[in-house]
Amino acid sequence: MSLYQLQGSTAIVTGGSSGIGLACVELLLEAGANVAFCGRNPERLRSAEAQLRERFPEGRLLAQVCDVLNANSVKAFATASENAFGPAQVLINNAGQGRVSTFADTTDEAWSEELNLKFFSVIYPVRAFMAQLKSQRNAAIVCVNSLLASQPEPHMVATSAARAGLKNLVRSMATEFATDGIRVNGILIGLVESGQWRRRFEAREERELDWSQWTAQLAQRKHIPLGRLGLPVEAARAILFLASPLSAYTTGSHIDVSGGLSRHA
Repeated sequence: MSLYQLQGSTAIVTGGSSGIGLACVELLLEAGANVAFCGRNPERLRSAEAQLRERFPEGRLLAQVCDVLNANSVKAFATASENAFGPAQVLINNAGQGRVSTFADTTDEAWSEELNLKFFSVIYPVRAFMAQLKSQRNAAIVCVNSLLASQPEPHMVATSAARAGLKNLVRSMATEFATDGIRVNGILIGLVESGQWRRRFEAREERELDWSQWTAQLAQRKHIPLGRLGLPVEAARAILFLASPLSAYTTGSHIDVSGGLSRHA
């Protein structure tokens, strides 16, 4: 039996074609779960699907283009997943990147976009999959969040505010959904290797530094005690713990996956 005890269950991953989301899909397939994942970019989604099918030829997998900010698109994804694998037991909400801006240079439009993304990328999937989750034992929702929710940065003011709101939303949903047997938790990530950091690395001024050297310097500047950026799979392992029966008595909580960057006890 897999460590995560998810054999034969159906798991949903939004934003699953790269980074932490893709790492979650891989771990779920390794655990023997049926996995439906989505993304907005068709090319990236198909590329991820092809890699996964090559690695897991026996895996039960559904990949579908879906805009998590479009309620009808999310409903169609929920229907397709249920038709393929039956009701979902696990919903992993993983969508959205950070916006670099201060209060002075964040426009009304930018505020609206950021708040809309961080909230409705969770609200629409939870609504669409709620009936399925209610029908399952050990149902769980996990939201990927940022340490910014507890430790805001002035150069990411809109994202920090939105992330704090999402942390509060997780706690509220956990309380409300507990009577239906649905647990709701999240993770707070620090600096994790991603396409964003790879692009910044390619644009670096210190051309003599390789990736490991550059990220080590970045970690030092950011005062990360473990001295490096996190790996997507390290965040994914925390997510799967919260999604699985291993955390059956945990709800309304967040796991810090920041390499010690958090200044809060």
